[in-house]
Amino acid sequence: MNRQAQSAVLFLLGASLLHAATTDLYLRYVKQGLRPLVLVSGAVLIAAAVATVWYERKRARSREKTHVHPEPRVAWLLVLPLLALILVAPPALGSYSATRTGTALQEPLAYPALPAADPLPLNLVDYAGRAVYDHGRTLTGRQVQLTGFLALDHDGTPYLVRMALNCCAADAQPVKVALTGEVPPVLQPDTWLRVTGTYTARRAEDPVNGGPIPFIEVTEAKPVPEPTDPYDESWNS
Repeated sequence: MNRQAQSAVLFLLGASLLHAATTDLYLRYVKQGLRPLVLVSGAVLIAAAVATVWYERKRARSREKTHVHPEPRVAWLLVLPLLALILVAPPALGSYSATRTGTALQEPLAYPALPAADPLPLNLVDYAGRAVYDHGRTLTGRQVQLTGFLALDHDGTPYLVRMALNCCAADAQPVKVALTGEVPPVLQPDTWLRVTGTYTARRAEDPVNGGPIPFIEVTEAKPVPEPTDPYDESWNS
């Protein structure tokens, strides 16, 4: 691979990182707090590309009289995956991954007081932690709203799921809340729903890893667009 191809790849990779970080595309790969690092990485790669071009031109001037065999042009094909990265946004992890990975629910460090809103919009991971480890003490008697995508277990049990991030999409793991009550009769996996309901002490074991899965007694469920940031970042935060 010649220097021109190397610098082009570096430049396009840096440009793709800057493009991702200045839009919401980067949220498909890493958590929101890593945006500054993505921006810095893109800028460094572009600077490296410019430096490579400058160095190569300087070296070329010093050997103008020397016959140099041309490098194979096939190296430029390495640019194609980078163009795909810029032009095509990958889908977020969904029901396929959720049903093949055990719930990653962890016990919260604390249970802050909840606002008095009715219904109360609540993070799905927060609801699951309070329902399982606090036995629903802060949820009893409250109407809550959860947002997540649908996944169906092998026996047809519907789950509302958010994929929780520790760092990036590569380490995303599902946290699941099972649905009971006024569940929609037709369920399409990966559909995003906003569910209104109440706490119930009912629980299930995740068939993948035996982890605890709390239920919510659904009183209303409405389809909603996929959020800009489909991952949940409250896990391990």
